[in-house]
Amino acid sequence: MLRWPCLLVAALALVAPPSSAGAQGLPGDWSQRVGLLAEQAARAALPAEAQVQVEVGALDARLRLAPCAQVQPFVPPGQALWGRARLGLRCVQGAVRWSVTVPVQVRVIAPTWVAAQPLPAGTVIAAEHLRWAPAEVSADSAPVLGSVAPVGRTLARALDAGEVLRQPHLKARQWFAAGDTVQVNWQGQGFAISAEGQALGPGLDGQPVRVRVQGGRIIQATPVAERRVEAMS
Repeated sequence: MLRWPCLLVAALALVAPPSSAGAQGLPGDWSQRVGLLAEQAARAALPAEAQVQVEVGALDARLRLAPCAQVQPFVPPGQALWGRARLGLRCVQGAVRWSVTVPVQVRVIAPTWVAAQPLPAGTVIAAEHLRWAPAEVSADSAPVLGSVAPVGRTLARALDAGEVLRQPHLKARQWFAAGDTVQVNWQGQGFAISAEGQALGPGLDGQPVRVRVQGGRIIQATPVAERRVEAMS
């Protein structure tokens, strides 16, 4: 599921006639621009071959919006743009400034990994277990969209034939054990530093771990590969 931490605003504002737009539903031009913004936002993190279908809903019939000469669509902070979502409309040129949200349904069909056969939990994935095929990924959270098959990974839960492979299906990789010596990498503006440290916990993929470095200092780091971590700023 995709989220945006800041406001995403349409490049062109909507120009609406100076009349109320609440009771009559969403004007055609508004609906078109809202749909375009939803599609652009959904495509931002998708491969080029993905298909995006957007259905724009209606404003709440109880709304009575003040006349506005210029209305601007935007993506609210943190809003998910797959599946059922809401986009914003705000008046930026009118006697009364207002802001409302409009329901949208965003369907995303993209190439992804699906199970070629039923796979029980604990299966070590082999090439023949998966096939690369278009599927609706907006109905699932965290689909595996990378074109490289996760061969060698272990399933944490079962997959039905044809089911989309998602990140939660994959058992977290352990890159090292507690007490192992690991290489610690720091990266910053114009510099990169490496040093050795001792892991104080198991190195699980995507989970922070404490590492003791030279001088006894303890830092937080992210496991990224076999006996390798990246220091967290």
